[in-house]
Amino acid sequence: MMKKVLAGVLCTAMAVSALGMVSFADETEAGSAGLATDGKFVVGFDAEYPPYGYMDDNGDYTGFDLELAGAVCDLEGWELVARPIDWDSKDMELESGNIDCIWNGFTMNGREDSYTFSVPYVDNSQVIVVADDSGIESLSDLEGKVVGVQADSAALALLEEDGDQADLGATFGELQQFGDYNTAFAELQAGSLDAVAIDVGVANYQTAGREGYSILDESLNSEQYAVGFKKGNDVLCETINSDLAVLLENGTFDEIAAKYEEMGIPSDMLCLAESLGVKAETEAE
Repeated sequence: MMKKVLAGVLCTAMAVSALGMVSFADETEAGSAGLATDGKFVVGFDAEYPPYGYMDDNGDYTGFDLELAGAVCDLEGWELVARPIDWDSKDMELESGNIDCIWNGFTMNGREDSYTFSVPYVDNSQVIVVADDSGIESLSDLEGKVVGVQADSAALALLEEDGDQADLGATFGELQQFGDYNTAFAELQAGSLDAVAIDVGVANYQTAGREGYSILDESLNSEQYAVGFKKGNDVLCETINSDLAVLLENGTFDEIAAKYEEMGIPSDMLCLAESLGVKAETEAE
């Protein structure tokens, strides 16, 4: 049953993709970084954002999102160029054409007017990590505390003045911004921070490798990850959508996901099948 549903999804998505690719080379607004001419797919990512994107022990860039991007490139015959970027400079990198997309645990919720997004593939939430001996057991215990967060992140947007958790953020003694979460966790370990606001997948990864730290039961929100493209780049977006459907149908998506389940991305966070209509339609039939 799943294959029948996916076949329909694939036919529709690939038809759109095929029509778009006919004029891809002529649409200067659709393409970036020379994808149509040199076959390179340039992915912008935070190199210190495990398990979605990071440098492994061999000095190679890897991660859940980069492996998915690599699988897409295998389907298309493209060369994957994994380009580390400063997260707070991601918009400039995308607008200038230095990267083709942002693919690295990128929250789509609240950003729909600024980017063209793929279908979501991971359900995420923002959480708080604290030391076990901190005495902090709930969000209300953060009053007067120093909390760390990544610059220009979804967690920061939640806690700032216009965010959904602005009232909570206003109770903090200080909200400190960091360029990456590895640095924030180092400060948490050093005692300079009382807590860190962070994506749950990254929190799972970080706490699994450190004894004495845990995630509060109360989360800040729920959201979804998707691949972000320059606004209006529908051609490339539809190509990636159709490729993600292929990767789901042939089992590659689940194979990659299985490698990262124990690294912080449990299977119940995956939502690609539901995003493509597979779960809902199969249950209905």
